[in-house]
Amino acid sequence: MYDLKLETARDVHEVEALFDLCFAPGREALSSYRLRDDVASVSQLNTVARDGAGILAGAVRFWPVRVAGAPALLLGPIAVHPTRQGEGLAGDLIREVLSRAAGLGWARVMLVGDAPYYQRFGFERLGGVVMPAPTNPERVLGRELVPGAWLDIRGDVTRWKGAVRPGD
Repeated sequence: MYDLKLETARDVHEVEALFDLCFAPGREALSSYRLRDDVASVSQLNTVARDGAGILAGAVRFWPVRVAGAPALLLGPIAVHPTRQGEGLAGDLIREVLSRAAGLGWARVMLVGDAPYYQRFGFERLGGVVMPAPTNPERVLGRELVPGAWLDIRGDVTRWKGAVRPGD
């Protein structure tokens, strides 16, 4: 059993250490990180999972982006400590934060990941949505939080500018 809570300033160093542990060296050189440079994450969605002893087991963060000018959430990174993988924690985190994002008024979420894994959470390939290079277009996935939210949304994914308001 895990306690899922919003990430706080006290969690930041532990969460970064978890991401470093779970991802290859140089993770910050990925194209998705260019979309995060100098942009505040969506603090109302960044979530940590701790066990009964208070030990960090997983974490997920979100960043706002624009796709052809339309607001969207970029899910990730998401990580589960290697000793806790296979317990369904990543799925619990994803379901929790997607529900919270919908409640906050966000219409669409995207990520870069493995379609066979993320399809179970309603993500599908986003044809015509272009992440900065070098991103494999087959790994650009999206999910609607509002029916029809990805309909006719095609174009470049760009950095968010200004205040974060989901309905922009």
